[in-house]
Amino acid sequence: MPCLDEAAALPWVLARVPAGWRAIVVDNGSTDGSAEVARSLGATVVHEPRRGFGAACHAGLTAADADVVCFCDCDGSLDPRDLEPFVRDVAAGRTDLVLGRRRPQARGTWPAHARAGNLALARMLRRRTGLRLHDLGPLRAARRADLLALALTDRRSGYPLQMVVRAADAGWRVEERDVPYLPRTGKSKVTGTWRGTWQAVRDMRAVLAEPPGTAARPTREGWTR
Repeated sequence: MPCLDEAAALPWVLARVPAGWRAIVVDNGSTDGSAEVARSLGATVVHEPRRGFGAACHAGLTAADADVVCFCDCDGSLDPRDLEPFVRDVAAGRTDLVLGRRRPQARGTWPAHARAGNLALARMLRRRTGLRLHDLGPLRAARRADLLALALTDRRSGYPLQMVVRAADAGWRVEERDVPYLPRTGKSKVTGTWRGTWQAVRDMRAVLAEPPGTAARPTREGWTR
């Protein structure tokens, strides 16, 4: 869970982490006591001094030790409980990467400029990989070892897209599931402004321009690495 000044939302989010799961909150330079709040609620706290969504996500991935790992924002816009069917399907070998397609639950939850940027990226992704996705949201699940084998390099806003592009290049089965998208607590660091949104789009356009790599195939039976 990448975290930058989310102290107000953390109690709600961490209370919804399924029983038996380990919550890893990656503090990315918070000044509002987010790390202390997360630790007091039982989460494992990892500090990532390099600013960037991708830097925080990757720090959490490397700190995890579970076979199947999940990603979820800490701002209260997504419910970690929605990840349970994602994990079941990945663990059972029915799919390799599951993404949550955000469905806004209230007016104004997803600003027009953010939706427009997301749509543009989905179209570019389709041209680049053939994947017919509608959203590049942060709620997702996959096997940890397979994600590490993708050798992701982006440490900013392009990280989520690079994960999908390299997974597609490696022949992963990528699926999309609808999930409720709630009003976030506080202001978004990315989609809260036109500038932030289009900076993210710029990062992601750079990812789409990368030539197909040699990422490893998933570790399910019958696949090679």
